[in-house]
Amino acid sequence: MVKLMNKMPVDIIRVLEENNIQIKPEGYSMYPLFIPGRDWAVIGNAQGRKLKRGDVVLYRRQEGILVLHRIWRVKEDGYYMVGDNQTEIEGPLERQQIKGIMLGAVRNGREFSVQNPVYRLCAGIWLRLRPVRRPVSLAVAKIKRILKKNNGSR
Repeated sequence: MVKLMNKMPVDIIRVLEENNIQIKPEGYSMYPLFIPGRDWAVIGNAQGRKLKRGDVVLYRRQEGILVLHRIWRVKEDGYYMVGDNQTEIEGPLERQQIKGIMLGAVRNGREFSVQNPVYRLCAGIWLRLRPVRRPVSLAVAKIKRILKKNNGSR
């Protein structure tokens, strides 16, 4: 496995052809699965793999940037993607745009597989909640602020 640091001048796709890689996702589009600067994604080559709803894949957008998002829907015209912290669907993407598939993740030094039953359950629930993610996230943030305020006033 090759561990790639952000900003490394490496052709990720070429490395991925022969090795699994570990990358640190940037940004918050896949929060809460990935917290920037802390968590790692373990990515394998997607070539020859059957891709399905719920898989997290590394794909290249038409403008060239690499993105790590979850498959929302597979249709005849292509793949439709969504970040775990987003509600807007992107697609259709062509199969050749998909370069890698997430095999696992590393959080706080502990690795877990996408085959882990707890991960699969949580990912499935979160995917189904896509239409109401925004209100759920806002409610959770409000509860956290209230709890923090109440704990601070003691």
